[in-house]
Amino acid sequence: MTLPSPAELLPTMARELRDHLRARGIQDPCFIGIRSGGVWVAQALLDALGRDDSLGTLDVSFYRDDFSQTGLHPQVRPSALPFEIEGQHLVLIDDVLMSGRTIRAALNELFDYGRPASVTLVCLLDLNARELPIRPDVVGATLSLPPGERIKLLGPNPLRLEHKTLATH
Repeated sequence: MTLPSPAELLPTMARELRDHLRARGIQDPCFIGIRSGGVWVAQALLDALGRDDSLGTLDVSFYRDDFSQTGLHPQVRPSALPFEIEGQHLVLIDDVLMSGRTIRAALNELFDYGRPASVTLVCLLDLNARELPIRPDVVGATLSLPPGERIKLLGPNPLRLEHKTLATH
């Protein structure tokens, strides 16, 4: 499988995001990346947009619905939101959308901080394997993978995608 290059996807994503925000009349959104790949994509998007906004970061580990099954990842760090959530237009950015559960967890966490005016979802890749009715407003590419295969974003510099086959037992 030939994977798209994040460097090729990001300029188009930046243009589509700019158009999306303009069409909705949103002028100064706050950008939030989901740790860690979403933070990398968010920073690359801010660079592509020529913006130097403060970037919020979310670690959704405690908000995942599989937390009790998988336990705490050893690299959990607190979320950092250097701006108010209440009434703000947010751009939520993740690297790979698969089941939708990470995005659901991120939305739950954001609403604990306040009620945003809107949330625009941006994902580098959509793996077309949703279990929840969550779809990105802006997406770099959509791929369909056979069961047991995953895509992982490596980075942060340079950003690159890795195709993995999960071990079966």
